[in-house]
Amino acid sequence: MAPELDALARRAELAGLNAASAPREAQVEGWLLRLSPGKAKRSRCVNALAGGTLPLGEILRRCRASFSQAGLPLILRITPFSQPADLDDQLAAEGWTRFDPADVMVLPALDGFSDTSELIPLSPVEYAVLIGALRGSSAEEIEGHARRLEQASVPHQAFKMEQDGALLACGQVAIDPGPEETPAGGMAGLFDIFTPDDQRGRGHGFRLCAALLAEARRQGASSAYLQVGTDNATAQRLYVRLGFLQAYRYHYRSDDPRAWA
Repeated sequence: MAPELDALARRAELAGLNAASAPREAQVEGWLLRLSPGKAKRSRCVNALAGGTLPLGEILRRCRASFSQAGLPLILRITPFSQPADLDDQLAAEGWTRFDPADVMVLPALDGFSDTSELIPLSPVEYAVLIGALRGSSAEEIEGHARRLEQASVPHQAFKMEQDGALLACGQVAIDPGPEETPAGGMAGLFDIFTPDDQRGRGHGFRLCAALLAEARRQGASSAYLQVGTDNATAQRLYVRLGFLQAYRYHYRSDDPRAWA
C-alpha cells in the first residue's frame, strides 16, 4: 500500500471508531469494548487497540464477563491494525468463527462535490425511525439507534431525498475533525446509505452520496471514508464511481453462535 493511502486508511480507522461511539463502553487492557445492543455490530463489539500485558485468555475472559453482563455475545472486530498482530490467527486456532467481512474505502479529496440542494435534514430520532422502519428493526433497536446518534461524540448528520413525497434515498455523514496536528481538514464518514427497493437503479444513491460529500466539504472536510460489505457489489461499484479507493478489509470473530445468527 502506498504511504499516502496507508496514512488515509489509518485515519479512516480512527475516524470510524470515533463515529461509532456507543453509550455503553469499557476498557480492558487497551481493548475498547462497546456494549450497546442493536443491529450495528460496531456498537456491540471489541476493538483490540493494544496488545496488553495479560495473557490473551485472561483478556478474553474479562471481555466475556462484560458482554455477558450486558446480555450480548462476545464479538471481536478484526482489522489490519488489531493487537496483538496475530490475534486473528490465535482466535482461528481456538475455533472462533469468522463472519461479515467488510471493506473500508477512502476518498482522498472532495474536490468537485458542491451541490447540496436535494438534501432534507432529519433529526437523530427522525432518522432512526425512518431507517428502522425500512430495515424492519424492532422498537428497542430503533430506540437504541436514536440514543447512539444523539450521544455520539462525532455528530451524525442525517438527510433524505424525496420527490413528490416519496423517499428516494437517505443517509448520514459524520465529520471527524482529526488531530490538531492534521491541518488538511476533517474526514467525513458516510453511514447507513439506503435506497428503497422501488427506487433502486435510478441513480438516487449516487446523487445522495455526492450531496453528502458536498455538504461535508462545505463544513470543512477534505477527505472521506465509508464501510461496505464485501459482497455488496452494487454499492462498491457506486462508490468507485464517486472516486473511493479500497483501503483495507475487516471482519468479525466470535465463538458464540448468537453473534452471526
